[in-house]
Amino acid sequence: MRLYKDERTALFIDGSNLYATAKALGFDIDYKNMLKMFEDATRLTRAIYYTALLDDADYSPIRPLIDWLDYNGFMVVTKPAKEFTDAAGRRKVKGNMDIEIAVDIMQLCTSLDHIVLFSGDGDFRSLVEAAQSKGCRVTVISSMAIRPPMIADELRRQADQFVDLKSLRDKIGRAPSGNRDNERDNGPAQTPDQPVDDFEEFAEI
Repeated sequence: MRLYKDERTALFIDGSNLYATAKALGFDIDYKNMLKMFEDATRLTRAIYYTALLDDADYSPIRPLIDWLDYNGFMVVTKPAKEFTDAAGRRKVKGNMDIEIAVDIMQLCTSLDHIVLFSGDGDFRSLVEAAQSKGCRVTVISSMAIRPPMIADELRRQADQFVDLKSLRDKIGRAPSGNRDNERDNGPAQTPDQPVDDFEEFAEI
């Protein structure tokens, strides 16, 4: 990945999309190491994590991760996920954060040199193009190493740089969760109970 020390850089993390990609690749994300990697290599100004939450649950499995991120250098943006029952009587969850990500990128891009987007969602292609028109370099992190690929072809083509998450495993990855000491120091792992609507709009629970 091309990172430059003098570039004002911000991370925009589509939480459910990153979770689905890392899970498919067989590892968890080490958010402490992620932050350190970018802080060491760039002028990191923001690291923003986006996720939808079920607001009527007594306890959300993703809450420990959200709290850890909030206290350890990340800005967390959440909104309630929407639940409904489909025609077959199955309970479904929709939790799309695309608008929140797009608004923040457009508001911040004029004060940035480099945008790093952790998502493979093809809906972001026009957003990337708009940020580039404001003078930002845009790196997209997702994966081609999975079949089908987690990165939409149109998004990969639009980005100034595409980085496969698999190539970052040694820097920001860790073994699947289970080690409590590791979770205390580097952040809890994201859990599969979070709504995931990256490539299928609705997630069944």
